[in-house]
Amino acid sequence: MENEFQSSALVSELKAQYQPEWGIVLGSGLGEFVNQCAGLGAVAYTEVPGLPVPKVTGHAGRFLFTKIAGQSLVIAQGRSHLYEGHTAREVSAGVRFMAALGVSKLILTNAAGAIHTGFEPGEWMLIEDHLNLTGASPLTGGPNFIDMSNVYSERLGNHFFKSATWEKIPLHRGVYAGVAGPQYETPAEIRMLKKLGADAVGMSTVIEAIQARALGMEAAGFSLLTNRAAGLDGKTLNHREVLEMAKTGAASFGLMITRAFDTL
Repeated sequence: MENEFQSSALVSELKAQYQPEWGIVLGSGLGEFVNQCAGLGAVAYTEVPGLPVPKVTGHAGRFLFTKIAGQSLVIAQGRSHLYEGHTAREVSAGVRFMAALGVSKLILTNAAGAIHTGFEPGEWMLIEDHLNLTGASPLTGGPNFIDMSNVYSERLGNHFFKSATWEKIPLHRGVYAGVAGPQYETPAEIRMLKKLGADAVGMSTVIEAIQARALGMEAAGFSLLTNRAAGLDGKTLNHREVLEMAKTGAASFGLMITRAFDTL
């Protein structure tokens, strides 16, 4: 597929300087994770022509270059969403940017509502598969018939699962339903999603995962379960509370990632 960033002078400069092999996309509120990382350099999204800038609280909008346990990586601190008025092609631009930098393994994270009754707020879910219910695809515009049988790498997933177990971090496995938003789901919609096989629901990730698959990147996905989905506990959903829960989850995510990179 076409990658508009491959011929960029900025990309060539950053690639030569940092040579990142891994990429991480941080979801809502998970930007706290970067406080655990030694920053080697940073680039604001505004410095990258063609890259949309997030407008939502909890998404800083910059790339941080760092190393964790000897692994070189670039962290996308925040993302843009379909509900901000962006196209799927625009939403997935950050993935193409990281691929142009040389990233071959991508970790996608998000804040999500728990649908599975055995999953508790504050716990993590390893995404094993997804339901793209956004009605959009970054591949629209051509006969991009990409196989989606293994969007999320079983190899990476098993490695991260072992790391979480070692650190005693509860990590479930499940299916993530990606919806367009920005409104939260109704109780009826949650009942529908449960019948469709979804274990968690959110407003991101699926578009990026499709783009990563099309680019031949190996991807892993994680959902921080910040709340129970609508109608499951009688509470009103609130974005501020989602962000607060995500800050707590960033610490355990850091432990899992460090352990995983240290044992590669």
